[in-house]
Amino acid sequence: MAEYFNIFTQVQVDGPAEMGMVEDVDLRERTQGTRFSRLVGWFGNAQIGPFYLGGLGMASLGAGLIWFVIVGLSYWDQAGYNPAVFIRDLFWFSLDPPSAEVGLGIPPWDDGLAWFIASFFLMVSVMLWWARSFYLAKQLKMGKHVFWAFGSAIWLFMVLGFFRPLAMGSWSEAVPYGIFSHLDWTMTLSVVYGNLFYNPFHALSIAFLYGSTLLFAMHGATILAVSRFGGDRELDQIADRGTATERAALFWRWTMGFNATMEGIHRWAWWFAVLTTLTGGIGILLTGTVVDNWYVWAQEHGYAPLDN
Repeated sequence: MAEYFNIFTQVQVDGPAEMGMVEDVDLRERTQGTRFSRLVGWFGNAQIGPFYLGGLGMASLGAGLIWFVIVGLSYWDQAGYNPAVFIRDLFWFSLDPPSAEVGLGIPPWDDGLAWFIASFFLMVSVMLWWARSFYLAKQLKMGKHVFWAFGSAIWLFMVLGFFRPLAMGSWSEAVPYGIFSHLDWTMTLSVVYGNLFYNPFHALSIAFLYGSTLLFAMHGATILAVSRFGGDRELDQIADRGTATERAALFWRWTMGFNATMEGIHRWAWWFAVLTTLTGGIGILLTGTVVDNWYVWAQEHGYAPLDN
């Protein structure tokens, strides 16, 4: 290749729109219009569209919009219907769950009913989008890897807002809808239950989180480094190992003594990402239900130093 192009100097190809599969797929709910954006082309494919929401996608967006409107109207009310105050204090507004006295009952309007209704529609929206990911993968004869990865994130979401409050016997244990109130909830949980950093599942979750960023950064950097040799055509390299794969493998053997395959690195990254929310959800679910003080638990199990 006479000249090498990377993300900063790449050429944007301008040609007919790529419409994707047209056989063995029901396309009645897919839009037909497409357009191209040079700005989008700096980061990926410049083509925007066609879109394919379908019934599940539209229902999911509709339920999500109801959640957004309920939370937004709550903020608007807290701002006294003043636009300047709304913008100034947006990060401080919060739609809070019911008080502890309500337990698992249906709360009155002035004690968390808006949060209760909003949470219902948010759960419906997320579940419909999850079902959509399964349906589309099946329609396109793909594996269900995205579906299961999304399910791991939903597991943590459900633990925070449903499973743990249910196990604790009170909706008040759920997470509020607000920026700083969410952060305060996280800090309070750690303080009340003896420092969440001594929760081994929390530690695993952080290890997988940092590991995911490292793996994705390593893989992305490696493919960019050998893209001049066709490394970006990973499917070809998986099926028929070429010079890009050989160079990448040699580099990582030299630097680490080990390298994943062109397919295996994606499995490594998938598992690390999935285990982040999976182990995190387990750690949160055990907090307050099985373990009341993580620091004391860590001391009893040789995980933290004993107090003098």
